[in-house]
Amino acid sequence: MKKPVLGITMGDAAGIGSEITVKSLLKPELYEKCVPVVFGDAGQIQRAVNLIDMAGKVEVHAIDHPSQAQPSPARIEVVDLHNVPADVPFGKVNAACGKAAYEFIEKAVSFTKDFSIHAVVTAPLNKEALHLGGCPYPGHTEILAALTNTKDFSMMLVGPNLRVIHVSTHISLRKACDACTKERVLKVIHLADDTLKLMGFDNPRVAVSGLNPHCGEGGLFGDEEIKEIIPAVEQAKKDGVNVFGPIAPDTVFHRAANKGEFDIVVVMYHDQGHIPLKVLGFSSGVNVTVGLPCIRTSVDHGTAFEIAGKGIADCLSMDTALDLGAKMAATRFKDKLI
Repeated sequence: MKKPVLGITMGDAAGIGSEITVKSLLKPELYEKCVPVVFGDAGQIQRAVNLIDMAGKVEVHAIDHPSQAQPSPARIEVVDLHNVPADVPFGKVNAACGKAAYEFIEKAVSFTKDFSIHAVVTAPLNKEALHLGGCPYPGHTEILAALTNTKDFSMMLVGPNLRVIHVSTHISLRKACDACTKERVLKVIHLADDTLKLMGFDNPRVAVSGLNPHCGEGGLFGDEEIKEIIPAVEQAKKDGVNVFGPIAPDTVFHRAANKGEFDIVVVMYHDQGHIPLKVLGFSSGVNVTVGLPCIRTSVDHGTAFEIAGKGIADCLSMDTALDLGAKMAATRFKDKLI
């Protein structure tokens, strides 16, 4: 059976990225769905193997190209960049780790261009370390957009009972209000529809959240719904999208997650989407960057410096990110699988 190749970026070496990556790669069922290849530092992956008492049971094998990979639960294949100091301390912001985390992503993306890998699955990075290491971007989403020259993109979060996609993400709340234009809202509605079809939904039900309390109450609490959001929804309907809204933010998530009325909610700003999803499924959420020429999924948590190096990190979000990445890549690139 042909399977997609997944490039797993190791994230910040001072955090839990290498540990959760190794734990997920120990699971035999993963190899039925994909060919996983780590982009990172082989020494740090070996340190994670040792940390969880799997030394001697799992081989860490350095390679130069994903085509050389022959992974299994007993053999972790690493495109080794040799860019992390061997004795880097866990749990501390480190410029070298930030620089390396960016380089892992950059290398993985380079292999998506000729379909040597079909999806990038990212472990968490630390934004402060990233900036200290010379990377000017606020996070994975913006890095991937820059590396792939993508202008129309968005962040989607996927949980067990709720999916959300963002009109704006890493900008101030003041700027987020200005970002809710008809053009941007319409684009994100279409991104939601297209991406859910890759996930297996034939006719996705897309709900659009309002920006203001009670969707502005006819303009009493703000007019963004009247001027921007409603026109975007009406245009999307004309375009053939099965879209609803705008719906008041204090009810739309209940209707989507608890009543099952919608498959995804288009949210207007970062916390409007992150808070309900993380309340409902903090450990199992997955981050998806939509609009890219490649598939990108990620854990939906941070580097967890407070528990890094202790061997107790939960890999559930990484498991889910790998599963979703494999499914989306198999659908989108079915003619380019190995």
